[in-house]
Amino acid sequence: MSNLSTPLAPPAETLRQTQWAEARSVFPIYLALARQLGIHIPFAQRHLPETPELELFSQVQTWLDSMDKRVIVYQLRHLLQMTTLNASESSLKSLIERHLRKGTKTHFDRDKIDFLLVQYFALCAPAKIYHKRIEPHDVAEVMKPILGDVAPAKLVWCEPLEQMIDALHGFRSLREILKTNFIEQGRRVKESAGGMFYDPAALLAFIRFNFLLRRTLIELMHADLIAIRSGITHLEKADLRIIDGHRAGLSAAEPITKVRRLADEWRQPFQKEYTERSVNQAFEKLLGLRADVEAALEKLAAKNSDRLVIEAGDDAPAETQKAPVHESTLPPAYRSLDSTSEVPKKGQAPPALDFETCMEQIWEQLIATPPLPGRTMTTVKIGGTRILLSSWEVTAFVSETGIAAEDLRRAVAARAMISSATTNAKEKGHTFALDKALAVGRVEASRLQDRVDVAKSAKDTEAAVNLGISTKRLLSALDEAEKL
Repeated sequence: MSNLSTPLAPPAETLRQTQWAEARSVFPIYLALARQLGIHIPFAQRHLPETPELELFSQVQTWLDSMDKRVIVYQLRHLLQMTTLNASESSLKSLIERHLRKGTKTHFDRDKIDFLLVQYFALCAPAKIYHKRIEPHDVAEVMKPILGDVAPAKLVWCEPLEQMIDALHGFRSLREILKTNFIEQGRRVKESAGGMFYDPAALLAFIRFNFLLRRTLIELMHADLIAIRSGITHLEKADLRIIDGHRAGLSAAEPITKVRRLADEWRQPFQKEYTERSVNQAFEKLLGLRADVEAALEKLAAKNSDRLVIEAGDDAPAETQKAPVHESTLPPAYRSLDSTSEVPKKGQAPPALDFETCMEQIWEQLIATPPLPGRTMTTVKIGGTRILLSSWEVTAFVSETGIAAEDLRRAVAARAMISSATTNAKEKGHTFALDKALAVGRVEASRLQDRVDVAKSAKDTEAAVNLGISTKRLLSALDEAEKL
């Protein structure tokens, strides 16, 4: 005769050890939040011991709970997006699990979970899925460590999210997307969900929507920034000192040095508390700045055209006197694709796809034309392969100088060279280029990992995070290529 027994609950000591391991993982984030917000920190130590006294255990848990009640999502967003804390997969995972485990969740908890899940996906997603339309199964695979083995399911009440995702692929400018109310629509779907929001399949749907919406906004935003900076450079070369900046809320005689500084310092409107209204207002200022620069370029082009007519005189041919403003008087970002495309000479072979060639081709595409249908300014095409660049990588090519920017450019060029060679090897069986690309990529990856360490030692958190993620993507491209 056997005795039936129910499963025993984990011993109190085991549960306490699990909770303490989580507390140690998230403690650096909460410390940084407290410093950022000027909240008193009741602990002398900045690192928790492996095994706590019961009194310390209780104090830490109480303090973490109090911080959860005081910190709202935009404060957490600002911290994670501006420091290296965003690069810790384990800390993000622990922070998400801490909030998911709460029995009673407020809308503040829901918003934090919503944000943190997208942060985790953006950090952990393999580089190769950034280059394609992200499907639900892609999100499910990346989020498996947190949500478990979830089969994506179509939920009727999540259908508005899918409709908006389909529409995202058709937008070609920031102006177009700002005419929608997608941010507010997504918020309404989330708020109407109630407890259903925490269904794993629903969480996957929200992660996918939020990531794709933000990616589209950022890509289109950088297309405008590239055009603005290119236009300013052209105006500066023409020795123009002031422009009319009223569309961007500036003066009618704004120094162009200030306009450039505004463009260079412009930041994504995601670090502060944001709503559809606040995001729209921020992007409207950016669009106004581009309109001001474009208006100044048009005046400059018309002035140059008039001068040519005057210099030609009345005896000049009619076609000279009436010559329209030629695209060559405008900077590359404002010309049509055909006007900037170089046609190879007859019988001339295209240049070899080496490291410097990749670097040059990326730079040329980023400062050239606004996106054509189906293409954004942060997507470049190298040897038939599309490479998607993050915002900091684009900035390193088009506006920044210095060692950190050079490191980022090298990381991107090496990744582009490998990705192009990988595609050729798969499709055409050309392995010579792949061997060459792998050799370059390994050298660059090793050097870049050292540069990440240097940035960390110098406490240059922004450079360390950005270069770390770009290096991780290079390593991912190497890993994929080495499997061939």
